[in-house]
Amino acid sequence: MEVRRMYEEMGFAKLDTDREVRTGFPEVIYCAGKPDEYLVSIFRKMYEKYGEVFGTRATEMQYELVRRELPQVQYDPVSRILRIEKDPEEKAAKRIGRIAVCTAGTADIPVAEEAAQTAEYFGSYVDRVYDVGVSGLHRLLAHAEVIQEANCVVAVAGMEGALASVIGGLVSNPVIAVPTSIGYGASMHGLSALLTMINSCANGIAVVNIDNGYGAGYMATQINRLAQGQDTKGNRRDSGQ
Repeated sequence: MEVRRMYEEMGFAKLDTDREVRTGFPEVIYCAGKPDEYLVSIFRKMYEKYGEVFGTRATEMQYELVRRELPQVQYDPVSRILRIEKDPEEKAAKRIGRIAVCTAGTADIPVAEEAAQTAEYFGSYVDRVYDVGVSGLHRLLAHAEVIQEANCVVAVAGMEGALASVIGGLVSNPVIAVPTSIGYGASMHGLSALLTMINSCANGIAVVNIDNGYGAGYMATQINRLAQGQDTKGNRRDSGQ
Protein backbone atom coordinates (compact mmCIF):
# COMPACT_ATOMS: atom_id res chain seq x y z
CA MET A 1 0.00 0.00 0.00
CA GLU A 2 1.34 3.42 -0.93
CA VAL A 3 1.38 5.90 1.92
CA ARG A 4 1.32 9.59 0.98
CA ARG A 5 4.26 11.41 2.57
CA MET A 6 2.79 14.41 4.36
CA TYR A 7 6.06 16.01 5.36
CA GLU A 8 9.09 17.49 3.67
CA GLU A 9 12.37 15.71 4.38
CA MET A 10 15.35 17.89 5.25
CA GLY A 11 17.54 15.21 6.82
CA PHE A 12 17.81 16.92 10.19
CA ALA A 13 14.10 17.86 10.20
CA LYS A 14 10.81 16.73 8.71
CA LEU A 15 8.55 19.70 8.04
CA ASP A 16 4.95 18.80 8.83
CA THR A 17 3.43 20.27 5.67
CA ASP A 18 0.03 18.70 6.40
CA ARG A 19 -0.38 20.06 9.92
CA GLU A 20 -2.67 22.99 9.12
CA VAL A 21 -4.95 20.70 7.07
CA ARG A 22 -5.16 18.23 9.98
CA THR A 23 -5.36 20.64 12.90
CA GLY A 24 -6.19 24.12 11.64
CA PHE A 25 -2.82 25.48 12.79
CA PRO A 26 0.45 25.60 10.84
CA GLU A 27 3.64 24.17 12.27
CA VAL A 28 5.54 26.48 14.64
CA ILE A 29 9.31 26.42 15.19
CA TYR A 30 10.65 25.90 18.71
CA CYS A 31 13.93 27.77 18.33
CA ALA A 32 15.70 27.03 21.62
CA GLY A 33 18.52 24.53 21.32
CA LYS A 34 18.49 24.25 17.53
CA PRO A 35 21.90 24.42 15.86
CA ASP A 36 22.32 27.67 13.93
CA GLU A 37 22.45 26.15 10.46
CA TYR A 38 19.40 23.97 11.10
CA LEU A 39 17.31 26.85 12.43
CA VAL A 40 18.11 29.14 9.50
CA SER A 41 17.42 26.36 6.98
CA ILE A 42 14.07 25.48 8.57
CA PHE A 43 13.03 29.12 8.77
CA ARG A 44 13.97 29.72 5.13
CA LYS A 45 12.19 26.58 3.92
CA MET A 46 8.98 27.37 5.81
CA TYR A 47 9.00 30.95 4.55
CA GLU A 48 9.45 29.75 0.96
CA LYS A 49 6.56 27.33 1.39
CA TYR A 50 4.03 29.41 3.36
CA GLY A 51 5.12 33.04 3.10
CA GLU A 52 5.08 33.40 6.87
CA VAL A 53 6.74 31.71 9.85
CA PHE A 54 6.30 31.77 13.63
CA GLY A 55 9.06 30.74 16.04
CA THR A 56 9.15 30.65 19.85
CA ARG A 57 11.94 30.86 22.44
CA ALA A 58 14.41 32.53 20.11
CA THR A 59 17.50 34.39 21.28
CA GLU A 60 18.84 37.71 20.02
CA MET A 61 21.68 35.81 18.35
CA GLN A 62 19.24 33.52 16.53
CA TYR A 63 17.33 36.58 15.37
CA GLU A 64 20.50 38.08 13.90
CA LEU A 65 21.32 34.80 12.14
CA VAL A 66 17.87 34.52 10.55
CA ARG A 67 17.82 38.23 9.68
CA ARG A 68 20.91 37.81 7.49
CA GLU A 69 18.91 35.40 5.31
CA LEU A 70 15.47 36.97 5.73
CA PRO A 71 15.75 40.71 6.48
CA GLN A 72 11.99 41.07 6.96
CA VAL A 73 11.93 38.85 10.05
CA GLN A 74 10.66 40.51 13.25
CA TYR A 75 11.80 39.76 16.79
CA ASP A 76 10.19 40.61 20.13
CA PRO A 77 12.75 40.37 22.93
CA VAL A 78 10.07 40.19 25.64
CA SER A 79 8.18 37.14 24.35
CA ARG A 80 11.25 35.89 22.40
CA ILE A 81 9.02 35.34 19.37
CA LEU A 82 10.62 35.37 15.93
CA ARG A 83 8.24 35.74 12.99
CA ILE A 84 7.42 36.80 9.48
CA GLU A 85 3.76 37.62 8.83
CA LYS A 86 1.88 38.19 5.61
CA ASP A 87 -0.15 41.41 5.69
CA PRO A 88 0.03 41.88 9.50
CA GLU A 89 -2.29 44.91 9.52
CA GLU A 90 -4.94 43.09 7.50
CA LYS A 91 -4.64 40.04 9.75
CA ALA A 92 -4.99 42.23 12.85
CA ALA A 93 -8.19 43.76 11.48
CA LYS A 94 -9.70 40.30 10.99
CA ARG A 95 -9.06 38.94 14.49
CA ILE A 96 -12.10 37.31 16.03
CA GLY A 97 -13.67 36.89 19.45
CA ARG A 98 -11.97 37.85 22.66
CA ILE A 99 -9.30 36.30 24.85
CA ALA A 100 -8.10 37.94 28.07
CA VAL A 101 -4.48 37.31 29.02
CA CYS A 102 -3.80 38.23 32.65
CA THR A 103 -0.65 38.20 34.77
CA ALA A 104 -0.14 38.23 38.51
CA GLY A 105 2.98 40.37 38.21
CA THR A 106 5.11 42.29 35.74
CA ALA A 107 7.75 39.55 35.86
CA ASP A 108 5.19 37.14 34.35
CA ILE A 109 4.73 39.27 31.22
CA PRO A 110 7.27 37.42 28.99
CA VAL A 111 5.26 34.19 29.31
CA ALA A 112 1.99 36.10 28.95
CA GLU A 113 3.22 37.82 25.79
CA GLU A 114 4.14 34.45 24.32
CA ALA A 115 0.52 33.39 24.93
CA ALA A 116 -0.99 36.65 23.69
CA GLN A 117 1.10 36.91 20.52
CA THR A 118 0.51 33.24 19.72
CA ALA A 119 -3.25 33.75 19.96
CA GLU A 120 -3.04 36.90 17.82
CA TYR A 121 -0.95 35.16 15.18
CA PHE A 122 -3.59 32.45 14.96
CA GLY A 123 -6.35 35.04 14.51
CA SER A 124 -7.75 35.84 17.96
CA TYR A 125 -8.38 39.26 19.48
CA VAL A 126 -6.57 39.63 22.80
CA ASP A 127 -7.05 41.94 25.79
CA ARG A 128 -4.02 42.24 28.07
CA VAL A 129 -4.63 42.70 31.80
CA TYR A 130 -1.24 42.76 33.48
CA ASP A 131 -0.04 43.04 37.10
CA VAL A 132 -3.33 42.13 38.79
CA GLY A 133 -2.09 39.57 41.33
CA VAL A 134 -3.74 38.68 44.61
CA SER A 135 -1.54 40.93 46.73
CA GLY A 136 -3.69 43.80 45.42
CA LEU A 137 -7.01 42.23 44.49
CA HIS A 138 -8.66 45.58 43.75
CA ARG A 139 -6.49 45.81 40.61
CA LEU A 140 -8.07 42.64 39.21
CA LEU A 141 -11.61 43.63 40.19
CA ALA A 142 -11.18 46.93 38.36
CA HIS A 143 -10.90 44.88 35.14
CA ALA A 144 -13.59 42.32 35.97
CA GLU A 145 -15.85 43.31 33.08
CA VAL A 146 -13.15 42.79 30.45
CA ILE A 147 -12.21 39.43 31.93
CA GLN A 148 -15.81 38.23 32.26
CA GLU A 149 -16.61 39.13 28.64
CA ALA A 150 -13.75 37.06 27.24
CA ASN A 151 -14.45 33.70 25.60
CA CYS A 152 -11.40 32.35 27.43
CA VAL A 153 -9.02 33.69 30.07
CA VAL A 154 -5.31 32.89 30.29
CA ALA A 155 -4.06 33.37 33.86
CA VAL A 156 -0.27 33.61 34.10
CA ALA A 157 1.29 33.54 37.57
CA GLY A 158 4.40 32.54 39.45
CA MET A 159 5.00 32.59 43.22
CA GLU A 160 2.06 30.60 44.70
CA GLY A 161 -0.02 30.81 41.49
CA ALA A 162 -3.25 31.91 43.18
CA LEU A 163 -4.43 34.17 40.36
CA ALA A 164 -5.99 31.34 38.34
CA SER A 165 -8.21 30.28 41.25
CA VAL A 166 -9.43 33.83 41.85
CA ILE A 167 -10.25 34.36 38.18
CA GLY A 168 -11.89 30.93 38.01
CA GLY A 169 -14.33 32.07 40.68
CA LEU A 170 -15.24 35.23 38.76
CA VAL A 171 -15.89 34.02 35.20
CA SER A 172 -18.23 31.63 33.41
CA ASN A 173 -15.88 30.71 30.57
CA PRO A 174 -12.76 28.48 30.61
CA VAL A 175 -9.57 29.55 32.33
CA ILE A 176 -6.17 28.32 31.16
CA ALA A 177 -3.66 28.57 33.99
CA VAL A 178 0.02 29.05 33.19
CA PRO A 179 2.45 28.62 36.09
CA THR A 180 5.68 30.55 35.66
CA SER A 181 9.14 29.95 37.09
CA ILE A 182 9.05 33.35 38.83
CA GLY A 183 9.52 33.29 42.59
CA TYR A 184 11.84 32.76 45.52
CA GLY A 185 13.53 29.50 46.48
CA ALA A 186 10.51 27.55 47.74
CA SER A 187 8.65 28.27 44.52
CA MET A 188 10.93 25.58 43.06
CA HIS A 189 11.15 27.22 39.62
CA GLY A 190 7.37 27.19 39.12
CA LEU A 191 6.51 23.86 40.72
CA SER A 192 4.67 25.53 43.62
CA ALA A 193 2.50 27.52 41.20
CA LEU A 194 1.86 24.41 39.12
CA LEU A 195 0.73 22.42 42.17
CA THR A 196 -1.53 25.26 43.35
CA MET A 197 -3.17 25.51 39.94
CA ILE A 198 -3.83 21.80 39.48
CA ASN A 199 -5.22 21.64 43.04
CA SER A 200 -7.52 24.64 42.55
CA CYS A 201 -11.01 24.36 44.01
CA ALA A 202 -12.33 26.76 41.34
CA ASN A 203 -14.13 25.11 38.42
CA GLY A 204 -13.32 25.36 34.73
CA ILE A 205 -9.54 25.62 35.05
CA ALA A 206 -7.10 23.73 32.82
CA VAL A 207 -3.35 23.92 33.45
CA VAL A 208 -0.46 23.86 30.98
CA ASN A 209 3.20 23.28 31.76
CA ILE A 210 5.46 25.76 33.54
CA ASP A 211 6.21 28.81 31.34
CA ASN A 212 4.24 27.31 28.42
CA GLY A 213 2.72 30.50 27.06
CA TYR A 214 2.63 29.07 23.56
CA GLY A 215 0.50 26.10 24.63
CA ALA A 216 -1.92 28.40 26.44
CA GLY A 217 -2.27 30.74 23.45
CA TYR A 218 -2.90 27.79 21.12
CA MET A 219 -5.57 26.25 23.37
CA ALA A 220 -7.19 29.62 24.01
CA THR A 221 -7.52 30.10 20.25
CA GLN A 222 -9.24 26.73 19.89
CA ILE A 223 -11.77 27.75 22.57
CA ASN A 224 -12.20 31.20 21.04
CA ARG A 225 -12.91 29.73 17.60
CA LEU A 226 -15.59 27.45 19.02
CA ALA A 227 -17.17 30.36 20.89
CA GLN A 228 -17.30 32.34 17.64
CA GLY A 229 -19.19 29.60 15.80
CA GLN A 230 -16.17 28.06 14.10
CA ASP A 231 -14.69 24.61 14.45
CA THR A 232 -11.18 24.35 15.88
CA LYS A 233 -9.77 24.52 12.35
CA GLY A 234 -11.31 27.96 11.89
CA ASN A 235 -14.11 26.84 9.53
CA ARG A 236 -17.63 28.15 10.00
CA ARG A 237 -19.80 25.49 11.62
CA ASP A 238 -23.13 24.49 10.08
CA SER A 239 -25.92 25.64 12.40
CA GLY A 240 -28.19 22.89 11.07
CA GLN A 241 -30.90 25.40 10.08
